Amino acid sequence: MAEKMLRREEIRAMTGSELRDKLDEKRQELYKLRMAWAGNSLDNPNEVRKVRKDIARIQTILRELELATEVVKGEGE
Repeated sequence: MAEKMLRREEIRAMTGSELRDKLDEKRQELYKLRMAWAGNSLDNPNEVRKVRKDIARIQTILRELELATEVVKGEGE
């Protein structure tokens, strides 16, 4: 059901829009996993943890990109 975990290098190689798309995809996957968990049809409960970690990694990289653009804008003033 779930994809493999994303590696940090893979995430850093993505653009901002790709990261936002991947974040939406992972959130949908997490929702489906939670629904499967509630319906007792989830084969591997560790999948939920893996997807949550992927979401956290993506959000961290997005925040780093956001802060980097703020620093660049601040230097231009």
